[in-house]
Amino acid sequence: MAYKVVVVGATGSVGREMLNILAERQFPIAEIAAVASGRSQGDMIDFGEAGQELKVQNIEHFDFTGYDIALFAAGSGPAKIYAPKAAAAGCTVIDNSSLFRMDHDVPLIVPEVNPQAIDGYKRRNIIANPNCSTAQMVVALKPLHDAATIKRVVVSTYQSVSGAGKAGMDELFEQTRAVFVGDPKTSSKFTKQIAFNVIPHIDSFMDDGSTKEEWKMVVETRKIMAAEIEVTATCVRVPVFVGHSEAINIEFERPLSVAEAQRILREAPGIMLIDKREDGGYITPIECVGEYATYISRVRKDPTVPHGLNLWCVSDNLRKGAALNAVQIAELLGRRHLQKAA
Repeated sequence: MAYKVVVVGATGSVGREMLNILAERQFPIAEIAAVASGRSQGDMIDFGEAGQELKVQNIEHFDFTGYDIALFAAGSGPAKIYAPKAAAAGCTVIDNSSLFRMDHDVPLIVPEVNPQAIDGYKRRNIIANPNCSTAQMVVALKPLHDAATIKRVVVSTYQSVSGAGKAGMDELFEQTRAVFVGDPKTSSKFTKQIAFNVIPHIDSFMDDGSTKEEWKMVVETRKIMAAEIEVTATCVRVPVFVGHSEAINIEFERPLSVAEAQRILREAPGIMLIDKREDGGYITPIECVGEYATYISRVRKDPTVPHGLNLWCVSDNLRKGAALNAVQIAELLGRRHLQKAA
């Protein structure tokens, strides 16, 4: 069965990546529409290897009636207005913003972790895509949790500027150039200079001193994993264009050896284990760009707790953290529901 698909926010970094991945994975498409704000109306976007061009349509005038799936990559503002309209028109929404993630009636899905949760999508006809840093972490946590039950997670993230969109990438480029040519360095997207620096601040601050990005990792992990896991996070923006990295410390209820953890991760869906205890025997962000997998390296024992492990987790945030996960949700939706309804 082929589907009529809409990509909302098609001119942004994640929207373009959604179009790339739909083509790469040969998602069964009967018709596809590229939709964005009025500023981009009439622009042309390439789709697929055959060189098909899509004319961008204005979301303010777009009719979702007759479409099966809408992939939203336009942010919370447009999602608040247009996602319910699309859902009411019978088009199932897969939204990449944070707007619906903690809504009790909206499933929050990572297909390798909680595919069964998608069965509740009909309550709102909306499915939420998790935060980029959460998505790659839970892919690593789930198979280990099934084996030894996770009690607590301490995670420090090293998040690329592409998580802040094109403006974040442009700012890193311009500041880096300015450093070398001696021009003034200006910051508008980030609160401090990002070139040759790290910033322990992503999203807004909350009353307890955490940032909203850190809060998202806590609450989203619990919802996706359907478990009361204690999570504490420190989220840091780093001068990397694409690819989020995470240093994850995990405490288990039961013993889990390094060798057994490596075996489990090696066989787990969506994971590539690259873990050699030698120079270069691990994955860095630049090596994961354009890849589907979540990469795990540096699995080792934490001797400070009875049952603890440390690991290094790297993923392309524009892919598994956003666009790929959304397309995987669409594939899951088709397999479990839309084909049956046809």
